[in-house]
Amino acid sequence: MPAVQKPAHTTGDFFVDYEEKVFEDVKAQPGEKALVKFHTVAFEGSIGFVNMLQATRLQRKGYETSILLYGPGVTLGIQRGFPLLGDEAFPGHQNYTTQLNKFMAEGGKVYACRFALQAFYGHGEPSLIEGIRPISPLDVLDMTLIHTRENAFILDSWS
Repeated sequence: MPAVQKPAHTTGDFFVDYEEKVFEDVKAQPGEKALVKFHTVAFEGSIGFVNMLQATRLQRKGYETSILLYGPGVTLGIQRGFPLLGDEAFPGHQNYTTQLNKFMAEGGKVYACRFALQAFYGHGEPSLIEGIRPISPLDVLDMTLIHTRENAFILDSWS
């Protein structure tokens, strides 16, 4: 059997060229908007958190960015914690809250569908993270149509 002749990897090693950027760093033109829609359940995969990071990046690139939580996506905007609200029961437990708060602090807007909040998940508006604006289920489609009419970049997250 052949012997491995290379030293073990250590902290600080890298395996890829993380400095090369192939494409231009796109910035928003004045007035450009973005909408990031979430129809995904909290903690069932990485898409919810990854696209929150994408929404924050869009905001930082100058896009007037909004997040829409609808269907199971409203679970991303619900206050959580254990044993008390705000407590982190395990590392990463507050990732959604932390990222949404950062996004809103940087000027992003977050909306949550009232129908999904109550009818599907049994929560009221007081369950939402402070700063999230509850909207009518009829606004979900209209918000998308308005962003489409304004030639906004729209990112849909489904899982």
